[in-house]
Amino acid sequence: MPLTISVFSDVICPWCYVGKRRLERALDQLGMRETTAVEWLPFELNPDMPVEGMERAHYRARKFGVERSAQLDAQMAELGRQEGIHFAFEQMLRTPNTRRAHMLIAFATQHGRAGAVVDGLFRAYFEAGRDVGDPDELLNVGVAAGLDRALVDEALNSEQLAQFVEHVEQQAAHMQVTGVPFFIVHRKWAVSGAQSTEQWIEILSAA
Repeated sequence: MPLTISVFSDVICPWCYVGKRRLERALDQLGMRETTAVEWLPFELNPDMPVEGMERAHYRARKFGVERSAQLDAQMAELGRQEGIHFAFEQMLRTPNTRRAHMLIAFATQHGRAGAVVDGLFRAYFEAGRDVGDPDELLNVGVAAGLDRALVDEALNSEQLAQFVEHVEQQAAHMQVTGVPFFIVHRKWAVSGAQSTEQWIEILSAA
């Protein structure tokens, strides 16, 4: 029976991107990448974000203050370099609404392409500064991951997928998931935060 890891995350969470890289590195070192099923689940950090998103500078200044925001970006950029991630915060002009991105991930899951879509979304937002709340950008990510453009377009406007995202987020709230990344290993063990690769090796070896 393959190992299953469920991951609550948001595509605008830099720690989720770091956590993904660290988990994958551990799976590779243990030779478990091909025998582990990773399930990506929605968690909107800003569920009340306007559909069109907002200017990132304004959002960050309001949340952290200008000076603290710059410090956090610099720290994360350095951490990213250690993980092989080139955070391009200077190119990120908007903080998007991520509901449609999660709908795309849910659709990709149905077609076995969730991993490629999640990676594409992280790269698009964090390394290319693209607005992953924009349906056109989401179409491009979906197609690049091997999905049919017309079907992706339908998925981004699917009421059923929107309801699915809401339902899973309600489940997360009932489970008292309050931050991401949040991992559930083999439906049994909860792992909170972007654990180091070494910590993941210990966790996966025990599992």
